[in-house]
Formats: sequence, C-alpha cells, structure tokens
Amino acid sequence: MRKSVTIEEARRLLLARSDVLARGVSERELRAMVDNGSIVRVRRGWYVDSAEWEQLWTEGRHLMKVLAVHRESAGGGAAFCFASAAVIHGLPLYRTSTTYVHAVLGPTSRSRVKWGVARHDLTLRESDLVEVEGIRCTSLERTVFDLASRLTPEAAIAVADAALRRIAVRRHEQDHIAAAEWRDELGRRAQALSNRGIRQAREVIAFSDGRAQLPGESVSRLHLHRLGFTEVDLQSRVTGPHGEDYRLDFAFRGAQTFGEFDGRGKYLDSTLRTGMSAEAVVLAEKHREDAIRGVTGWRIVRWGSEHLVTSDALGARLGAFGLRP
Repeated sequence: MRKSVTIEEARRLLLARSDVLARGVSERELRAMVDNGSIVRVRRGWYVDSAEWEQLWTEGRHLMKVLAVHRESAGGGAAFCFASAAVIHGLPLYRTSTTYVHAVLGPTSRSRVKWGVARHDLTLRESDLVEVEGIRCTSLERTVFDLASRLTPEAAIAVADAALRRIAVRRHEQDHIAAAEWRDELGRRAQALSNRGIRQAREVIAFSDGRAQLPGESVSRLHLHRLGFTEVDLQSRVTGPHGEDYRLDFAFRGAQTFGEFDGRGKYLDSTLRTGMSAEAVVLAEKHREDAIRGVTGWRIVRWGSEHLVTSDALGARLGAFGLRP
C-alpha cells in the first residue's frame, strides 16, 4: 500500500548513518544492507528502511532527499525551489522526474550541480522566500509560478490547482473572489516577464481551479478542455436518499452524465482510505454510485490514469459511452 507523508513523518523516517550504527549495525553490515535492499540509501550518509521507502509516492521519496540535503547543509541554510519546494508545500508532482534536489544558488556556491543537488540562479523578491517547518524554500506562489513555466502542462496544472485549493477552497466550495485575486496576482507577475515558458505559465494560472481534488482530476479537466467540452461542472453536489452529501468530479449536464476520475490513490493510499480497507472502499463506492443513480437517473462514467496519457485517450474512453463535446 502507498501512502503520503508529512514533513514531520518524513523526518522520523530519515536515518543518518550514525542512527543506523547506533542500532548496533557495523559499517560492513550497513553496506550489505544497502546491497541486499533491506535499507535504501537516500543520498550519501542518509537512509530509510526499505519497507517504508516502498510505501512512499514519488513526492514522499523526493521529500526524503530534500530533508537529507537540508540536514547536511550548514546551519540548514539551503533554500529549496522548483519540485523540491513543491514537496515541502505538499504539492503534487504529476509524472515529474525528481532526479535532483533543487536549491537556490547561494552567494558562495561555485558548482550548479554537485552531489545530486542542482542549484539555480534565481532573481527573488524578499517575499519569494519563506520558511516551512524550519525549511527555507520559495513561497507557495513563487513555486507555482516557477513550475507553471517549466513542467509539462499536465504537471503544471496539477500544481496550480492544488495550490489554489489550499488558498480558496473550503469543504468543496471555492471562494471565487479569493481564487480570482490569486490568479490576478500571479497573472500580473507573469505579464511583466517574457522569459522561456512564460506563455504556458500565464495559461496555466488563468485555467487553474482549486475544486480539482487530485492531480488526475486536474489533468482530466485539461484534457476535457482540449477535447472541446465547455459545459462541465466540477464537484457537482447530489443529495442522497437519506440526506447524504455526495460530490462528483464532473457533471456533463447536457448528457445527464457524471464523470469520475478513478485514481489508484483512493484504493492504495492509506491516508486517503481513512482507516478503511481497499475492499471496504470499493463496496462503499458501489453503494454511493447506486444511490446517486437512483436519485438522479443519471449515468456515471469512470476513467483511470491509463486514459489520461493523451487527450485522445480520454476522448476515446468517453466516446465509448457516447459522450462527446
């Protein structure tokens, strides 16, 4: 089973070489443990038990690397950016490579890539740097701005939606005034620049919507837009037969059809299952779907990550059910 981790949880999992040796393990035994896979070397001198490592999503694994760099940097002075800042803020990395830890190039730095850390020369405002649980990184807004111009459009919209959700969404409802102000602020910053990727950044910021709860929903929304679906409601509310409050990812009102992105995390991530077994989640989902169909008379179309590889793939999935723009 996969799981997400907080910074606090990741700190408990990360082991320095001295922590491992304090367990009574010799240097030779430690090397053997790395070789046989019973422990994972995150970077030189830092380790995680392999059983814990295997349960982490990409974001959690990258966060472990970031924490290792943070703990070994002089006075914890490294300031992180790009994908590394994203995981500190709890933002998703949709199909994004995390080969390097990304940090801001300091005044005494000589090498841009060294020991798995890529350092970037960024022009930052004072407000662009913040501290999150003792770790310096680019602010939420600056991180979104940076990634919106550098990642694929799919990964970028997943980041922007997740950030906006934190700013403007409470209990499934988006504060449209707060959302508009956030978009306007980032949009004004984007308009003042002309560097590489800035056009995409402007488009991503303008298109962002915090009601998307998962990266797969954000990417679905982008593909639906590309396919020409214009009248689609997000987080559509349905009252069940016994007063239940149900939310559905998408509502195609003209076709009387609800759309649901069926992400693996719903079944595999223990933090999303809230103590339920995967089997119990599947059964609860079936009861929910039966209730929604019974109350509304609408059908429900589901798709998964395999249908989000391209817009055409999602279009083919929807077309199989007669659902077209």
